[in-house]
Amino acid sequence: MTIGSMENVEVFTSEGKGRGLKATKEFWAADVVFAERAYSAVVFDSLINVVCHTCFKRQEKLHRCGQCKFAHYCDRTCQKDAWLNHKNECSAIKRYGKVPNENIRLAGRIMWRVEREGTGLTEGCLVSVDDLQNHVEHFGEEEQKELRVDVDAFLQYWPPQGQQFSMQYISHIFGVINCNGFTLSDQRGLQAVGVGIFPNLGLVNHDCWPNCTVIFNNGKIELRALGKISEGEELTVSYIDFLHLSEERRRQLRKQYYFDCSCEHCQKGLKDDLFQAVKEDPKPSPEVVKEMVQFSKDTLEKIDKARSEGLYHEVVKLCRECLEKQESVFADTNLYVLRLLSIVSEVLSYLQAFEEAAHYARRMVDGYMKLYHHNNAQLGMAVMRAGLTNWHAGNIEVGHGMICKAYAILLVTHGPSHPITKDLEAMRVQTEMELRMFRQNEFMYHKMREAALNNQPMQVMAEPSNEPAPALFHKKQ
Repeated sequence: MTIGSMENVEVFTSEGKGRGLKATKEFWAADVVFAERAYSAVVFDSLINVVCHTCFKRQEKLHRCGQCKFAHYCDRTCQKDAWLNHKNECSAIKRYGKVPNENIRLAGRIMWRVEREGTGLTEGCLVSVDDLQNHVEHFGEEEQKELRVDVDAFLQYWPPQGQQFSMQYISHIFGVINCNGFTLSDQRGLQAVGVGIFPNLGLVNHDCWPNCTVIFNNGKIELRALGKISEGEELTVSYIDFLHLSEERRRQLRKQYYFDCSCEHCQKGLKDDLFQAVKEDPKPSPEVVKEMVQFSKDTLEKIDKARSEGLYHEVVKLCRECLEKQESVFADTNLYVLRLLSIVSEVLSYLQAFEEAAHYARRMVDGYMKLYHHNNAQLGMAVMRAGLTNWHAGNIEVGHGMICKAYAILLVTHGPSHPITKDLEAMRVQTEMELRMFRQNEFMYHKMREAALNNQPMQVMAEPSNEPAPALFHKKQ
């Protein structure tokens, strides 16, 4: 489909939510409802030297802009493509004498585009930047203070000869960034690398159990259907991760996006029973459950501290002890169990203790399968990691099964052209070949595998980070 083509959707007034988007035709799982390039986007402050400022791909060797020495690009093509958006920024940075933070840089890029094209609708946009929600009137005292600091810094950064915007308009743009900023991830979708404004995406309302997902792929976002969507049905995405109690999700949404979620899952507290599930036989007393919740919270705090200090063996020890204590109290879908299983399987994989990691990863996936929508992107990524861990542990049948399952999910959520789906397809082919060999002659398979692993350094898992997976929408910390 052509990028920026919006004939599949229309704006309407969604009951209790204000504006929304609805489908003008029927969609099925994996269909792209629309694709959109950013109106404006910037790389995060912490990554300006390692991520291309045009295509947002992570690269080790980047060309630097000779003028401002700040912008970095893959090559001349990316640099040329960036010039229209970088020209004003380039001279403003030189005049300002330093590089402002990502929020101010993004506001600058938006205003330069408004200066060039006016404030009306730009081609392919259903809504102008002027008409996006800013929620400035809902800002608390702390947010108001941050806004004033940003506006002051912006006024120093903005060139005196440029179009002069009112304080109210500048505040509006910062408000738009605050509640409509979408997280851009690197080419493999594993790390958040920047933030952009996508006006059409800004019209899509939230639902904790949505019918669409958003993925950033090759310089554009795609809104992808997760299942059958009827003509006239509202299109929704989830702004936050589903794996929280409904009350906690509502609290997060109120705090970050200033609305009360009234989706079916929140109103009925669906899955909350599984999130808090305890053992059935014998059933622990409420006092025991309360104590175990507190013990789990305390342990997670200790784990965070140990992870931030790189004490991974300590993290494993804390996880093992806590999981053992939880064994007689919590069921396997309990969120405290799942948080620990996720951490311990990731850290053990990094430490190359694959057999133990594989055992925990299997338990984690079993729990996730009962909780997440069957086509959830986070579920797909978790199943992929668990499949890899099991493959590394030599559990070829389980590993291959999980890699196939993950591939099926990612075909829907990421699509066949996404780099991570392509990686997964290569792994699926490889594990299928190994599985065939394993079934023909198990002894020979293990011999060949051993030789192969001795000859080549094993693919090491990335170092575990304290960063959560990239969230859909970018929130200023």
